[in-house]
Amino acid sequence: MTTIWAFIILLGVLITIHEYGHFMAARSVGVKVERFSIGMPPRFITIESVQDGFLLKIFFFKRAEGSLKWLPIIEKHIQKEGRTGSGTEYVIALLPLGGYVKMAGMIDENMDHQINYEKDEFMSQPLWGKVWILSAGVIMNTILAFIIFASLGYYQGTADIVDEPIVRETIAEYPAELAGIVPGDRITRLDDYSINTWNELTDLVKNRPNTEVDLVIERNGETLKRVVRTTTSIVPLDGAMDTVGVLGIYPEMVYASVTPFEAVSIGWSRTLGSFVMIIESLRMIGSGEASVKDLGGPIMIAQLAGQTAEAGMIPFFTFMALLSVNLAFLNILPIPGLDGGHIFIHLVESLIRRPLTLKTRIVIQQVGMAFLLMLMVTIIFQDITRLFN
Repeated sequence: MTTIWAFIILLGVLITIHEYGHFMAARSVGVKVERFSIGMPPRFITIESVQDGFLLKIFFFKRAEGSLKWLPIIEKHIQKEGRTGSGTEYVIALLPLGGYVKMAGMIDENMDHQINYEKDEFMSQPLWGKVWILSAGVIMNTILAFIIFASLGYYQGTADIVDEPIVRETIAEYPAELAGIVPGDRITRLDDYSINTWNELTDLVKNRPNTEVDLVIERNGETLKRVVRTTTSIVPLDGAMDTVGVLGIYPEMVYASVTPFEAVSIGWSRTLGSFVMIIESLRMIGSGEASVKDLGGPIMIAQLAGQTAEAGMIPFFTFMALLSVNLAFLNILPIPGLDGGHIFIHLVESLIRRPLTLKTRIVIQQVGMAFLLMLMVTIIFQDITRLFN
């Protein structure tokens, strides 16, 4: 249950923030927003901005014309005298896997070709206005990640490892916990090596992936011996992926408070570092150092959302910030169907100094959506395979 709710909250926040960026940017330059939807169809709750108030609808199965259809079962006009309706329909849909902002006069995934080039239509805006609207979702996701990283930095402060081989915490189901090592244990020896610092312990363990090691531990003045088989982890090292040994233990940490200005610096560096990490990951996939199979989709995101939520507030919000950066990076790529693809098309039009034909635009959108659908199916298949393995 934790996994489900964490997944819904995580995607709900990220998608709402992203689409709200498009919504506010469109409104800021006078473009009419016809629909603001969180989630994908079918619609569940809609609130339409009408003259003198709002029109609320709740949808469910309803018998009509001899069969069950998905129709409004509740309709209520919320009166607010004197209010000017914008005509925007605000939607909460059933599938929490996306969202969209439908603007007047925009050729997008809806394949809407009813464009009259009115003043309040997207296609009537200058290039800078179009780019501003299309990039606003990416900007909002980046700002969200920055705010989370900066807030966590201010809340946690700076953390420095106490360079002593003392176990602060063990990871569940990892070798150290399975061998009976507990928080507070001091590891003084590994095989034939005497250990005086945490760094010495880390270096020795990393060099022994999936290897049986002899540990000597001090606990409450008593000396204990444990035989532990390390597990493995794949980490980036010197521009390549390397397999290292892991015991599943955390060191003692010392935290120091930071000023708001230092927190801003932390937020900026962690946000930028997240983008760099994504670019490095793609480089490694392109060079063959990593595989497309390492990518994760909705199932992996749900699993990680549940795990981080159970681990506490800080891991969950850190994961949210990282995913927000990933969403921003993905959407700015020049792939038809994504924000970056739309921007690329408009930049091409500005260079050739004429708009692409309607047929060409729709074909480009269809090709882009087909590619994204194939990518999504592939990633979900890998998610399912990983789940059952």
